[in-house]
Amino acid sequence: MKTINVGIIGSGFSAAWHVEAYRKVTGLNVCIKAIAGGRRERAEAFAGKHHIPVVYNDYKELLADPEIDVVDLCIPNVMHAGVAIEAAQAGKHIICEKPMTGYFGSPGSAADGPIFAKEALTQALSSADEILQAVKDNQVKFMYAENWIYAPSVTKAKRLLQAGDSSILDIRAEESHSGSHAAASKRWETAGGGSLMILGSHPIAAAIHLKNYEGRLKYGEPIRVQSVVADMTPMSKSSAYQAVKEHWMVTDWVNVETWASVILTFTDGTKAVILASFAVLGGTRNVMDIYTSNSVIKCNMTPNDGVMVYAPSPDVFAKEYIAEKLETKAGWNFASSDEDWVRGYNQEMQDFMECIAEDRPPVSDGQLARDVLEVIYSAYLSYETGRRIDIIQNREGIEQ
Repeated sequence: MKTINVGIIGSGFSAAWHVEAYRKVTGLNVCIKAIAGGRRERAEAFAGKHHIPVVYNDYKELLADPEIDVVDLCIPNVMHAGVAIEAAQAGKHIICEKPMTGYFGSPGSAADGPIFAKEALTQALSSADEILQAVKDNQVKFMYAENWIYAPSVTKAKRLLQAGDSSILDIRAEESHSGSHAAASKRWETAGGGSLMILGSHPIAAAIHLKNYEGRLKYGEPIRVQSVVADMTPMSKSSAYQAVKEHWMVTDWVNVETWASVILTFTDGTKAVILASFAVLGGTRNVMDIYTSNSVIKCNMTPNDGVMVYAPSPDVFAKEYIAEKLETKAGWNFASSDEDWVRGYNQEMQDFMECIAEDRPPVSDGQLARDVLEVIYSAYLSYETGRRIDIIQNREGIEQ
């Protein structure tokens, strides 16, 4: 059995999660052969901790390594497109963290908002298409690292929908927490958006995926997003937030939204409501409620009550991981027994490695990545113009 050699570009938070997921792939030989990215000393420390044998000074050296089969992009959003295209041209399969790409110009003044948002939508989709064209031209695979659609609760929901011959009427999904500490996430110029981009991409992808799945089951083709309407705000700059002396949330946001709500209308007239906030305490919320014609399905990735713990002091569990983004380990907390599995990271990498070994498409592919991007930037345009954006009509206008 041929070994699949992985090269990771980046050495931050997402890279660490991906490494753990690779280690749990079964039935295949997977080797994390090399890492590149960021400061040399940081990459070396990461490689030492995770037993990665080769450290490259530059990602271009990693792409030139003939033994590397697949490149895993765990780098700031602003770098995704350029590195992905270079990887495809080097003949490497690509695993790309969300978002696929984006628009990274400066937002400018509020008066420029509608113009900026229109340009952002057009340029982001153009960038996505350039990536997908490079992937097609070089006959490599693009695997979109969207863990939500691999989460066991979402996978079970799909089986339930099929068993019940259910029609999804209403999806209500949210990812929220108290804020990212990564500097790149706080500026539009490096993140391409705020909470909607960084958090909302997950529930948006899940909603799109489920409606696509339903459409293929019932009609032989996906049910698509017809339109979006959105509201958002930099919540950390509100007077209510500023009036508080002690902050438990991240506060040093520069020019991105930290709260967003989007309503998706699908081509069959059904709805999805998405929430994404950096103003929520108590750990990460990854939840989705699915209301169908004959059932209700609740997917609680985090928090869930499989394990609940109480401690009068945060010191009691100081040496043990409880859950992501907790402000304190004191009091009652939801301690996920296997957070990576519950949130789909392990299953995601299993699928990606099998795709390479079996030469088949992934469940989470470039089309889903592009669809998510189109919804997000259409939502920004909706907010800036104060109107509903018809995605299909807008798409036809761009193509003309």
